[in-house]
Amino acid sequence: MPEADAEGYAGLRVERARELAHRDGWTSVRVLRPGAMMTMDHREGRLNLAVRDGVVERSWEG
Repeated sequence: MPEADAEGYAGLRVERARELAHRDGWTSVRVLRPGAMMTMDHREGRLNLAVRDGVVERSWEG
């Protein structure tokens, strides 16, 4: 189980958020750009990053 809160990556540059997420124990990091299609399946241990202009706007588990 990851050590960091899934919602704590907002405001970071996507590269830094990915780096920290892997360090924090997230097994998978999915980057979602505006308008991107995404599956609705929930995966424990996966961090989702909604990114606009290289900055994380929202982050959540699943």
